[in-house]
Amino acid sequence: MKTIIKLEELGLFILGIYLFNRLNFDWWWFPVLILVPDLSMFGYLFGNKNGAFFYNVFHHKGIALFIYALGCYLNIESIQLIGIILFSHSAMDRIFGYGLKYEKGFKYTHLGEIGK
Repeated sequence: MKTIIKLEELGLFILGIYLFNRLNFDWWWFPVLILVPDLSMFGYLFGNKNGAFFYNVFHHKGIALFIYALGCYLNIESIQLIGIILFSHSAMDRIFGYGLKYEKGFKYTHLGEIGK
């Protein structure tokens, strides 16, 4: 089952690259911005509960799709870019087994415990 999930996430990551290529940004913006959502891990400096909250907000595909759709509706490519980066980053993380976090700690995710 894990292989199927990873393949699905790879497809979603490729979709993110495709959507990025439809925008009018230079290609180098994608690799530069793809790790920016991980700055949300600084929330863990304020405890597991805050860390999980901030991490999950920046790694939730529903939020990413909402931001992308808002950018499409408003016809603002920078907002679309934010949604695409959040979406693509979340897919990339899930390929590597990093899921949404539980409040118990960073290594407890909806995909299982990291490092097991």
